[in-house]
Amino acid sequence: MEISSSVNFSKCYQRLFQLLKFCSSIRSLDTTKSLHALSITLGPNSNQPIFLFNNITTLYASLGHLSTARKLFDKMPDRNVVSFNTMISAYSRSGYVEEAWELFSMMRDYGLLPTQFTIGGLLSCQSLDICGGSQLQALVMKNGLFFSDAVVGTALLVLYGRHGCVNEAFSIFNDLPKKNSVTWNSIISLFGHNGFVKDCMLLFRQVLKMELPLTELSFLGILCGFEGEQDLELGEQIHSLVIKKGFVCEVSVANSLLSMYVKCANICLAEELFEEMCARDTISWNIIIGAEAKNKNPIKALEHFLKMSMEGLVPNSTTFVNVIASCTILHFPVFGESIHAKTVKNAFESDVFIGSSLVDFYAKCHKLEDAHHCFDRIYEKNLVSWNTLILGYANHHPGNASSLLKEMLQLGYRPNEVTFSSLLISQLAIELRQLHSLIVRMGYGHDEYVQCSLMNSYAKNDLITDALVFVTACYCPLAVAPSNVIAGIYNRSGEYYKTLKLLSTIEEPDTVSWNIALSACARAGAYKEVFELFRHMLMAQLCPDNYTFVSLLSACSKLCNLALGSSVHGLMVKADFNLCDTFVCNILIDMYGKCGSLENSVKVFDKMTDRNLITWTALISAFGINGYAYEALERFRQMDSLGFKPDSVTFIALFTVCRHAGLVKEGMEFFRRMSGDYGVEPEMDHFHCVVDLLARYGHLKEAEQLISSMPFAPDVIIWRSFLEGCKQDRTVGSFKQLDI
Repeated sequence: MEISSSVNFSKCYQRLFQLLKFCSSIRSLDTTKSLHALSITLGPNSNQPIFLFNNITTLYASLGHLSTARKLFDKMPDRNVVSFNTMISAYSRSGYVEEAWELFSMMRDYGLLPTQFTIGGLLSCQSLDICGGSQLQALVMKNGLFFSDAVVGTALLVLYGRHGCVNEAFSIFNDLPKKNSVTWNSIISLFGHNGFVKDCMLLFRQVLKMELPLTELSFLGILCGFEGEQDLELGEQIHSLVIKKGFVCEVSVANSLLSMYVKCANICLAEELFEEMCARDTISWNIIIGAEAKNKNPIKALEHFLKMSMEGLVPNSTTFVNVIASCTILHFPVFGESIHAKTVKNAFESDVFIGSSLVDFYAKCHKLEDAHHCFDRIYEKNLVSWNTLILGYANHHPGNASSLLKEMLQLGYRPNEVTFSSLLISQLAIELRQLHSLIVRMGYGHDEYVQCSLMNSYAKNDLITDALVFVTACYCPLAVAPSNVIAGIYNRSGEYYKTLKLLSTIEEPDTVSWNIALSACARAGAYKEVFELFRHMLMAQLCPDNYTFVSLLSACSKLCNLALGSSVHGLMVKADFNLCDTFVCNILIDMYGKCGSLENSVKVFDKMTDRNLITWTALISAFGINGYAYEALERFRQMDSLGFKPDSVTFIALFTVCRHAGLVKEGMEFFRRMSGDYGVEPEMDHFHCVVDLLARYGHLKEAEQLISSMPFAPDVIIWRSFLEGCKQDRTVGSFKQLDI
């Protein structure tokens, strides 16, 4: 009878072991429950092997059912080291450090000695602090586990690295008597993430010299450290090694290479690698889409997103954030709204990052109601969400922005320097002083960013004295940014000497400081000083930007110095002409026109992809100045057909063209259409041009009638033009008819 029972028991356990093997390969909750149920039907038996319970516990824990795993652990008739290690590791992986530590203490109370896997499990817990790690370090030093193999030492190294203690981590690495490939990968990755590229490379070369087996993690660790153009050559060397060692088709390694090229500012190589990748996942697409968006290529970013969708890959929150950012750059409402619909379909609308991106998109497309709706849909708002909506309202409805600040404070959110700077964009004088008081009370009165915004806001409200108080109220020299703001106020007020005097007190002026000085000299007509200052700026090893080039080109225009202007253009091309915006290109067209090089004006115009009304006006003016009146008028007709509505400056350019070429009929036709067809009311400057046109070419009666019909009193310039016309016509009869 006993033999038969033993045989049946043995058969049951054979079935259990088969089911255990099956469960381990399938890893599903149903199969794990079936295995657990079968073990229960056998009844409590001291002969039941502990490893069966350990494995069932492991299966529950790996499926995320920690509470069930713990119940089974507590009901086990007996436990060994593996039982405790299983639960400690499970709790540690889930971040439950207190529960893991409690079991560790219980294990020691049971008289069981912790192994390297016990300590390794505890140290891997993301919630474990330095204090707990130090205690475990002392224990492993005492019981010899630190010296037995590399597991414990590597886990300690990772713990210290996770908390930013690089020196302590490196000390652990040096003290380790036994190191494996995981240890080396961990220290390389730690140095890489902390920007120690040279040390990272030295360690990686040691790995190669020792002929340790390279893994995916080896390359991931080294590649994460490359972050600038200076690291590109090293990155390309690692890329060659990746190909040589056969890891180029591993998606994680290829993604790291892709990210490296993006961070090293070589988008062309990144695009090339992306097209050559053996396989691409969502992370691959996110890297290239994000790179194109940040590199001011939003159209390419959107094209990649469409290709990603066609390949059947599901976008995640990072994808949507980058795509929405691209739509924001383009101010492309239709496509942005379709992306919004996709976020709703994928249940991402309440995500704080996507929601904040949508708020920014709609606010910049001037759809504030939609922006507010997206804001309301965010489940857990953060400071970025509030700041984005406040900035949107501040640009168009400052009253609503102030109401949002009150609501924000009532809900317990604490505004920061970005909040206050956004609110200061368009505050009226009374509200400005109230907001200034709140800024001081909340401790942001001495924040450079907020100080600059306050000074600009006071200046916009013509409260120059209040803005300049910051200079006298500060006991120590102002920092660079606030000094630049004050210098800018002086410059706009035409106080040339005060501008330069203030800027001369800055110990380390930045590009903005130099740009203000260049602008001040150009405004004051000190054109030679502009280029002298620019020479000093280059000697200080500061790179010129678009604002620098605007001042230089303006000086060239005033000097009518084509050679100098061409040299500046050459410098712009050398510095990367693609970075020059529409405004700079407009100034370039104007400069070439005024310097008599119409051909170059047309070349710059033809190469521009983003033209605005000022671009067309500059070109029309360039044709007119150089005697090509009919071509200028033809360009105006092209501009009109493309839907660009002329403004007051455009009409001054047209009247000037007609005046130089004697096109009286065409000029008067433009004057008639000015208010009738385009809704632009004539101002004094327009009357100057038209009266001069009529008087210069002998149409004195029409000039007289125009002067009489002016909605405001004619000024000295108009009378001078009329008198010059009379003089040319040798007619004095007109004087008698006028009541002068």
